[in-house]
Amino acid sequence: MHTMGQFHPQVVHFAVALLVLGVLLRAVSLLGRPAFVAPAATLILVLGTIAIVVAAQTGQDAHGPVEQMPGVRPAVMEHEEWGERARNVFLIVVLIEGAALAFRRSRAATYLVAASTVVGVVGLAVLYEAAEHGGAIVYRYAGGVGTRSGDPIDVQRLLLAGLYQQALLDRKAGRLPEASALLEEAGQRFPGDVEVSLLRAESLLIDRKDATTALAALRAITPPADNRFLRMRHGLLTADAQLAAGRRDEAIATLQQLVAAFPSPRVRQRLDALQGKTGNPGR
Repeated sequence: MHTMGQFHPQVVHFAVALLVLGVLLRAVSLLGRPAFVAPAATLILVLGTIAIVVAAQTGQDAHGPVEQMPGVRPAVMEHEEWGERARNVFLIVVLIEGAALAFRRSRAATYLVAASTVVGVVGLAVLYEAAEHGGAIVYRYAGGVGTRSGDPIDVQRLLLAGLYQQALLDRKAGRLPEASALLEEAGQRFPGDVEVSLLRAESLLIDRKDATTALAALRAITPPADNRFLRMRHGLLTADAQLAAGRRDEAIATLQQLVAAFPSPRVRQRLDALQGKTGNPGR
């Protein structure tokens, strides 16, 4: 991606914040006081317009790699068009502000300031549409997510997120073999990631109903000693797999070790349930 394109999200947020504040201050300035509001509105509108001009340019620089993703190009084009409209509207606002400054000693200044407010409000509406389309690119099409920096690690994170989310959808829809295949692929692509390995082991238990293979996979995983969350997750999954394999005593022993290491009410409740002190021992 072009070096300037990666700065598009940062610049856009500055532009939005400055322009919203500028239009609000300009509207307040119509009341005639406090005195500092009018010059502050002009300054902030000028700065916001500079920011949106830069945002439009960085957006142009960023769109190439995103447009090449299947199905994204129409959304990118709409976002660009609305962004350019917003830029153009606020360029008009700055021109009106300049005219109001030039005629500040005449009655025309009052009408020019009012015109700046009206056009600014229109500009905010257009800016909202641009932002709405930009959000759709990011959150509906994953455009730019993982690819903005050009770092291969970011792309890998995008792939992992996609595999995980689709596996959850497949599982929810009852497509267990598909969910298992996706998490198996995740395990193959990220063999050194403990969290991914735990997801794969969980899939063996939930999606394939293969407790024996899940136990073998869990034995091969060593959670970091300083990571409480992963150690608890590993222990609970191991107990689930042992219980599913008919090894109730082993599951109780695993939970006892876990409670000793991490006095957790959740683990204690599971242990008590298995020992018959409470109700259902399930998850």
